[in-house]
Order: sequence, then structure tokens, then C-alpha cells
Amino acid sequence: MAVLFGLCGVAILARAVQLQLLDQEFLAREGDARHLRVASIAAHRGMITDRHGEPLAVSTPVDSLWANPGELVTATDRLGELADALGWERDRLLELVTRNSGREFVYLIRHMPPHRASEVLALNVPGVYSQREYRRYYPAGEVAGHVVGFTDVDDQGQEGLELAYDPWLAGIPGSKRVLRDRLGRTIEDVESIRAPAPGRDLRTSLDLRLQYLAYRALKRAVGQNNAKGGAVVVLDVDTGEVLAMANQPGFNPNDRRQYKAARFRNQAATDIFEPGSSIKPFIIAAALESGRYRPDSILDTSPGYIVVGAKTIEDEHNLGRIPITTVLTRSSNVGASRIALSLEPSQLWSVLDAFGIGHLTTSGFPGESAGLLTHHEHWREIGQATLAYGYGLSVTPLQLAEAFATLGAGGLGRPVSLVAVDGAPQEPTRAISRTTATAVVSMMETVVSPEGTARKAAVPGYRIAGKTGTARKAVSGGYSDKLYTAVFGGIAPASRPKLAVVVVIHEPSAGAYYAGDVAAPAFAEIVGGSLRILGIPPDRVPASAKEPRIVQAMRKP
Repeated sequence: MAVLFGLCGVAILARAVQLQLLDQEFLAREGDARHLRVASIAAHRGMITDRHGEPLAVSTPVDSLWANPGELVTATDRLGELADALGWERDRLLELVTRNSGREFVYLIRHMPPHRASEVLALNVPGVYSQREYRRYYPAGEVAGHVVGFTDVDDQGQEGLELAYDPWLAGIPGSKRVLRDRLGRTIEDVESIRAPAPGRDLRTSLDLRLQYLAYRALKRAVGQNNAKGGAVVVLDVDTGEVLAMANQPGFNPNDRRQYKAARFRNQAATDIFEPGSSIKPFIIAAALESGRYRPDSILDTSPGYIVVGAKTIEDEHNLGRIPITTVLTRSSNVGASRIALSLEPSQLWSVLDAFGIGHLTTSGFPGESAGLLTHHEHWREIGQATLAYGYGLSVTPLQLAEAFATLGAGGLGRPVSLVAVDGAPQEPTRAISRTTATAVVSMMETVVSPEGTARKAAVPGYRIAGKTGTARKAVSGGYSDKLYTAVFGGIAPASRPKLAVVVVIHEPSAGAYYAGDVAAPAFAEIVGGSLRILGIPPDRVPASAKEPRIVQAMRKP
């Protein structure tokens, strides 16, 4: 036995000599295996800005606290101290530790301000550590929340532009090799394996000045009319860029408690509605394109109603024989229906299709709806008649704004963009002739005249062209007599269109529900402010203002 133990001792001594003196690399490798770790380096997500560089989404550095339950469980006497620093109950922390006792990593709090995390780490509680991450912050808050969207706790896009351009915005995390002690604390950065690649910035088409203006006007209109909600879209006629897009009710992307689909859904791009009489300018455009009508054509609407199948379509008053322009000015359902029924279904459908009705826009917004325009082969006579005043088809506010922008651009349809195009818009497609587009815009100006249905849409100093639409909402069994959608779409200034704006107010319940009383005032506020901000000169100057001052002086008594 003595010899046996002696041989074992000699063997152990020989092995120790070998490892300590002859084969030192073995122990070095084993030590490194136990203490060298590869740590991830968070990458900075790209910033989202408006067209002028104003920040809409930025990433700020934060610290996330995590714990090693196996170490923390050995310091149960300090759990109360740690819980107080975290703002937790001690039992909650104890449950977290005991439930994850077999793990080496568990998050305590994600995305803490660095100074708060430092206060917790200063307690030196065993098993509590931090790691640097980034949290998204949205300076415009609720104003641009529906367009910009938000990210999750791991900084991945979940809605809006954050989701649509996530591969563009997201950075590529880096990695480094670090030396840690037996408690898992980093002692030294050994080497950089891969540097983090920050995400790229995204410059949107939004003009934050116009966005604030549209947001305030819409919120005021929804509140004053006690409405369920609403949406606004402002397009640049020359480029197809979305300058503003707002919804109500809103949500603040900085407050994760508001992350509910009913609040963060971008109604302007995803929700469809029947446009009512706001579709009539495009019916008139189809009529002019057919060659059967001219701007001075006379239409007989007597006796103030028309019977199609089992349905009677009526005007509020018997307008009798009227110019085709009056169909828009007085919003005659009978006139629009007679025009639609006189056209070949394929003619009418092809013009509406060319305006983008029933198609996704090119915005690329996640979850955007294509609306609904049934193919003319499936139309019946009654469907063709009611389609003329906005029933039996559905659009989104963004789609309708694109259609009005096409009218304003002389019949050229420009691709809609939520990203700044820097003065180089994509090649347009022609929807209707310039002659037809100019004639329809001129007719739409009468809607905002004292004789029209949208006197409250007028903007002093500017010529405005637009159209009202008041549609009953579909309910189970038919259409409601109490629930309405008020729509106003228009172009400004009419002499040289720059902006196309659509305002939609859902279910106003404060008494007024006609679009001329509900949506038109918000349109006037948005357009008037936008034209002044953009420096668009007035195109309706009183005659006296055009006279030289000396002439004005001579006129004075």
C-alpha cells in the first residue's frame, strides 16, 4: 500500500511538473475557456427624420439590469434592499430568483436610464449586472405616431415606418472578447471581434410643420363635433409625397401602455369607407373623357328623383335642367346617377381604375388597404347608379387624396411616397387628359363658392377646388339613419395646384353631420396654414389690391 501511494504521488508530481513547466499552454487554454467570453455590442438604430431633418425617431443609450439567480440566491438577506431600489415588492423578487435558480441569466428591468441603473449597481448586490442597450424615443409623440410607428423592447420595428423600413434602420450588432472573473463580472476587454454597424437614417416625406397643423385641426374637428374619429392626408401634387398624415384618436409611441391595435392603427392607410359625393368629380371626369359630355352640357334632373329598379334616388330639391357643373356645385345625386347610367360600364370603371380606386398606393405602408372597386362585369344597373354618389365602392383617405392629386396634376398620377424624393419623383402615368382635368378642377371651384355645398372650405386669398361627401354608414341590415361619414377632398391653389388634402370625420354626433359643416372647416384651416407655411403666393387677390398705390390714393375722396 505504501508503494502504491508512493507511485500515485510521483505520478501527480510528474503531471504537475509537466503542466507547470513543460505544457503551460494547456492550463492557459483551460483558464481562458472558463473566463474568456464573447459579448455582444448593441448597434445604434438609424434615425427617422422629416424632410427638413427634424427628428421623428431617435435611439438613446439605456442600461438593462440582469441577474444570475444562482449567485443572487446566496444573498437572500439583501433581496429587500435590491427590491426597494428596483421599486418592486420583496416577494416578487424572491419568486423571480427561486423560479429561475437553474439559470445563469434573467432580466430584472429593461431600458433603465443610466443614472438609475448606476444607483442599483452601487449597492454591490452579488449577481446583479447591467448591459448597454438602446431605446427608441419619439420627439413628436402622438403627432406623428401613426406614421412613424414604434419598436419593441428589442428595438425591432413593429408598426408604421419602423416596420416597413426595419432592415434599413436596424444596425448589425458587433461582438468582442472579454475577460470575466468567477462571478461573471467583466474585468477587461481582450479584443474586438466585429465592430457594430449602425443603422441608416431614414428621411421621410413628412413636413413636421404641416404635420402639427393637420394634427391640431383634426383633433379640434373631432372634439367639436363629438366624432368617433377621423383622418387627414396632405399630398404634394407635384411629387406625390405625403406631407402630412394624421389620425384621431391618437396614441403616444413613447408610452407602451397605449400599444393597442385600436389606437395605433393608421386609419388613413388601412381603413376603408364609402366616399359619398366626394367621388362625383371622378364621375364627371369619366363623362368628359367619354366625349358624350362637355363642360357646358345641360342635364335634366326633373322631377328631382330617378327610379332605378326598386330604389328611388332623390335630390333635396328639384333642380330641373342644370349645367353639368351644377351637379358638383349642388351635389346632385340624380344628375350624377343619370350621367353614370348613360356611360358604358367599362368606360366608367376604367377611369376610376386609372385614378387608383381599388388599388394599393405605392406608399408601402404596412397593412395598407386596397379599397374596393368591383369589376364592371359584375355591375348591375342599381350598382352603377349608386356608385355615382359614392356607395358600393370603398376607398382609404390616402387613396382618395391620391385621386384628387391626380386631378390637380393635370391628369397625371404620381406614385405616392412616404420617403422624401428630393425633387426627383418617379415617372407619372396619365389617368385622364389635361383638358378634362382642368375642366373638372374649374367645376370643383364652384363647390366652394357661396352657391356651393362647401362655403366653409374657402381660404381667403386663394382659389380652392374641392368636393363634399356625406355618406351613411353601413350597419347590419342596411344603412344607418344616425351614423355618417363626412368627407371633404380638395386641391389648392386651384390656379396651380400644390396641395391635395382629404379630411374624413367619422360619426359626428354634436348635431351637424354634413361634410360642408364638419369636414370643410378643418380643410380650410389645414390648407390655409399650409399654403402660408410653404410660401405659396395667393392666386385670388382683390382687384383693388392689384392697382398701384397712386391709383388707390386717387380713388379716395
